[in-house]
Amino acid sequence: MKKYILNTRAACYAATLIVLLALPQFITPYHVTLMETGLSLAIMALGVNLLLRYTGVLSFGHGAYFAAGAYAVGLLYMYLPDHFTFENAILAALLVSAAISALFGLVCVRHTKVFFSILTLALSMLLFAVLEKAYHYTGGSDGIRIPIPLFFGHEFEGMRRFQFLCGPYYYIVVGIFATASLVMLAIVNSPFGKTLQATRDNELRAEMIGVRVKRYRLYAFIISGTFSGLSGGIWSFVNGHITPEICNWVFSGEVVYMVLLGGFMIFEGPIVGAVAFTYLRLYAVATTQYWMLIIGATLIFLVLALPGGITGGIQSLFNRLKPKGA
Repeated sequence: MKKYILNTRAACYAATLIVLLALPQFITPYHVTLMETGLSLAIMALGVNLLLRYTGVLSFGHGAYFAAGAYAVGLLYMYLPDHFTFENAILAALLVSAAISALFGLVCVRHTKVFFSILTLALSMLLFAVLEKAYHYTGGSDGIRIPIPLFFGHEFEGMRRFQFLCGPYYYIVVGIFATASLVMLAIVNSPFGKTLQATRDNELRAEMIGVRVKRYRLYAFIISGTFSGLSGGIWSFVNGHITPEICNWVFSGEVVYMVLLGGFMIFEGPIVGAVAFTYLRLYAVATTQYWMLIIGATLIFLVLALPGGITGGIQSLFNRLKPKGA
């Protein structure tokens, strides 16, 4: 039975990848860029869910690590333009976000529950203030423009940004997204992931059998922050411009919303939530100036009617329709 489930899951992943690769042939270029945004944010949502579902702590400050990755790309362009290539930019995003998440994690993992959440929020706002006030280094509220970089020595000279995003870059984003998802799946199903779940379920018992709870929580925090930095790095090329707003607590709250919207108890839930939220916010903003009211009403509906999110609701429906004894 377990082998059958694994084979079915692998087949679903393969089919999803094929659909994503073929999608630009069936949707407009504008929606291609929206999908790029959704897929890049999905990587961050997976990182947040590593803490929420598997470690049992909730972060309201992951915008800081997203911003760390995005600003690593922007600052590389500003101060080392001769080395501004895609591979160097992504490497810088990973290293800077890992370093900042390790630094902030040393403070946060000493606490749990609401104290952990408030600390993550406070530290993210500290970084927001630095990015906002250090105008001569970060551009302040004006932000930094992100041009099209070299890709392994290949230059897309003469290509407009929209053409670039709807063509080569879409497949790069899909490739990075697929790789990041498989890496996270391997992490949560590894002995390390099972240990995290043990610390979540009963911290005291985990300590009694020799698990160094704070150390494992710190490792999870760094992995989660690094995923967010990777997300920020690839998103910065999609957006073409970065500002300190991506470090604000509002953005961090939106990422938590994505995880809840998709369903945090199912691995694929945050991915579904990130893509769904990208479109939900777009159409809400286009419909009314009170678009945040729509977002809030959706959250209330989720809590009352679909506590398991979109994927949880689909799973519950499938279980009800499944014949008894099947």
